Amino acid sequence: MSAHSLIFGKRLRAFVKRGQVSVRPSSKWNERTSELVRISTRVASAAEPPLTSRRQSSSRSFFLYRLHRELIKRIFDIVFSLLVLILFSPVYLLLILAIALSSSGPVFYSQTRVGKNHQLFTCIKFRTMVSNADEMLVELMETSPLLRQEFEDNFKLKQDPRITKIGRFLRLTSLDEFPQFWNVLKGDMSVVGPRPLVVEELPKYGCSIDKVLTIKPGITGLWQVSGRNDIPYHRRVQIDVYYANFHNFWLDLWVIIKTIGVVFVPKNNGAY
Repeated sequence: MSAHSLIFGKRLRAFVKRGQVSVRPSSKWNERTSELVRISTRVASAAEPPLTSRRQSSSRSFFLYRLHRELIKRIFDIVFSLLVLILFSPVYLLLILAIALSSSGPVFYSQTRVGKNHQLFTCIKFRTMVSNADEMLVELMETSPLLRQEFEDNFKLKQDPRITKIGRFLRLTSLDEFPQFWNVLKGDMSVVGPRPLVVEELPKYGCSIDKVLTIKPGITGLWQVSGRNDIPYHRRVQIDVYYANFHNFWLDLWVIIKTIGVVFVPKNNGAY
């Protein structure tokens, strides 16, 4: 059968299936039409793989693509984190000393965050607040309805009296997140990813949270290089969902380059 006949047969078969042609064997023309439909059906069925097979092939290709992408991301995370921790170890030690001398309390601050697939992990940061920060927060919430509303909306306070002097510098430059490279090596986090969320934030993401938590949270990300806390909360959710859908190696590289600029030129980066 010629290609033209095959193509015509497919179109005709579809046309008949839509109910726009009534095939009655009593008509000579319709007898030929019926035969052509039957022939084209057999030829098309032999030439095309079954629908189930195509779906399985598509699913397998997508799985392999995701596996390949995740493997590249994991290798990059390990190599990059080791380089940063080794090359900037003097800075790391200086920051530890500065925090220890500036105020009483531990050098590191640990907090439970929600990671990939809703798994909880301990996120490590340099301490930027006074040691009794949690007690102060409760007191602030009770005495100031405005501060309470601000914290409930953003989970942060723009003028937070609990932050130490060295802590303000660390937050402005994002150096308070330096210890999280250990979280990356452990596999809890990635260098680039959505914001690591606390449990209380999950309801704000609505049905989008399941998509965001399909990948690991990051030390930096699109939110961090796009204005951070100056961005409305609903926009932060959109940014995290976008990254979860479209992240790739080149986007990660662009975010890292932008992050370097935020660290060295921290003016008006929305961090507080």
